Amino acid sequence: MSGVGRGQRTASRELPWDQDNHSGSPELSEQQHTATARTATLDERYGRTPARAHRSRLIAILAAVAVAVVFGAWVIWAGLDQSDRGLDQDDVGYEVLSEHSTVVHSQVSVDPGVEAKCAVQVLDKSYSIVGWKEITLPASEQRTRSITTRVTTTTRGVTGLIHDCWIP
Repeated sequence: MSGVGRGQRTASRELPWDQDNHSGSPELSEQQHTATARTATLDERYGRTPARAHRSRLIAILAAVAVAVVFGAWVIWAGLDQSDRGLDQDDVGYEVLSEHSTVVHSQVSVDPGVEAKCAVQVLDKSYSIVGWKEITLPASEQRTRSITTRVTTTTRGVTGLIHDCWIP
């Protein structure tokens, strides 16, 4: 049996310890050059070029700027569109008087000296609107006012409430 010792070659391949791997070795230099050329070829083939990287970075920056601009515009719009900031409504209760009449009790708070309008609705057991009435609250020196609104209904209502209030 013949043994393969250190520094010996096998019949078809070279063993790792047979290679000359120091930095000035021509074999190592050739391997590095081949690997670099292979990487460059693959980078070009699959679009990993410096121009492509620059273009991708530019697109990412522009997208980030666009998101920031849209967010900033939304913040400004949401902050400035507070036309009813001093307006609040609370449902206090309701009374079903008959098949065709319901009284809704509520409180509305609005800045003194400002007129407001409210929509009062009555719903039936399937949450369908069976009565609707718009009321106008004239300007007053009081901030909070109690309101009692009689609403005519098409069928028997089971609840009454303020749908919305706004400053005209």
